[in-house]
Amino acid sequence: MGMIGRHFLALGALLAATPALADAPLPLTETEVMAPAVPTILAPRERAALENRILAERLDTLIPEIMRAEGIDLWLLVAREYFEEPVVATMLDAENMHARRRTILIFHDPGEGKPVERLTVSRYGLGGLFAPAWNPDTQPDQWQAVGELIAARNPRKIAINTSDLSQFADGMTLSQYDKFMSALPPALHERVVSGEALAVRWLETRTPSEMAIYPTVVRIAHAIIGEAFSRRVITPGATTAEDVQWWYRDRLMALGLDPWFHPSVAIQRQGAKGMIEGAEVIQPGDLLWTDFGITYLRLNTDTQHLAYVLKPGETAAPAGLSAGLANSNRVQDFLTRAFKVGLSGNEALTLARADALAAGLDPSIYTHPIGHHGHGAGPSIGFWDNQKPDPRGAGPIRANTAWSIELTSYAQVPEWGGQRVDFRTEEDAFFDGQSVRFIDGRQTAITLIPTGE
Repeated sequence: MGMIGRHFLALGALLAATPALADAPLPLTETEVMAPAVPTILAPRERAALENRILAERLDTLIPEIMRAEGIDLWLLVAREYFEEPVVATMLDAENMHARRRTILIFHDPGEGKPVERLTVSRYGLGGLFAPAWNPDTQPDQWQAVGELIAARNPRKIAINTSDLSQFADGMTLSQYDKFMSALPPALHERVVSGEALAVRWLETRTPSEMAIYPTVVRIAHAIIGEAFSRRVITPGATTAEDVQWWYRDRLMALGLDPWFHPSVAIQRQGAKGMIEGAEVIQPGDLLWTDFGITYLRLNTDTQHLAYVLKPGETAAPAGLSAGLANSNRVQDFLTRAFKVGLSGNEALTLARADALAAGLDPSIYTHPIGHHGHGAGPSIGFWDNQKPDPRGAGPIRANTAWSIELTSYAQVPEWGGQRVDFRTEEDAFFDGQSVRFIDGRQTAITLIPTGE
């Protein structure tokens, strides 16, 4: 059975366990639905149940896989209340919204095919996902309890989250590191290594159950953008760019959803230079751009779409604008074809840019992983201000990862007197190790906003 088939089986199991997921499952698709309806949004209790089941699955299956792949016997994570490091924040169950006091998590692989231990050396438990491993009545010193626990297991490699390159793998603060090393027997100090690879792989890997619900998460974002880029929200000659930005925020609040960044809306206009934002009134003939992302069920979206405000008597966007979006779609194709397991983000960037330039296009690629974070863990593929190899793009592309295929191409629009226009696009996609598929399609036609009633 292929990956997509397994996704449907996973979603079927989730639907059976969570009757509130009443909408039909959505498959990954290359074709974006125009102006779709907003799917059913789960109530907090149903969301929590689903999030907890997916988290338990990730801990059961993904932790042993990545620890054994990286040759790590013990992984120590430390967080403090309201100062959760990125990895620990994704391991808290839905009822524990923050770490309590000092939360210490330990994963230990005893080897010989035995299950990985999941322990919490903390005063409070964590939803039954980690076994309590500290009794303050018998050992009041929390760090001493950690040192004794690790010494008793005698691991060959002890990973802690320290990294100069990745913000996602740098959660061990100096104060906590000093306390940890003071409690750890000196004979074990040389076994302490960076857990960067573990942190990145934990965060970047998408499971079948996550991919079963991801199309619905992205569909919600697409549906809200469809509403924003319509006469329900925009009245040409009256509505400003910032009005639309704040409409997004109001709409999300009404739906019980959160943005992970303040939405962007801007205007490109014949005869005007660059992007116009803020209090500028939207007019007929404007090319609108939006950048919008939500967080739902612990997954993030990141989408950039274009819309054109029809002039009186127009029924379509100028051909030069439509051709510009088609150019960006071609750059998307060159990039997604460059994905290969083990290839670095820098190598994928170089391949895609070479193909796009050879086709006569003017591209800028700045694609990033997505998942638990909007700008997620894993190798970047270019930056808008750096189209050359970058240390942040040196890591390998791995299977079962999600991506925001974010880029632009520039083109001169004949109908605008040869003006150079920026055709930004961004769509979320999934790489299964063989090919990249868009999670809920991609924009291939500019959205049209009528001027009349």
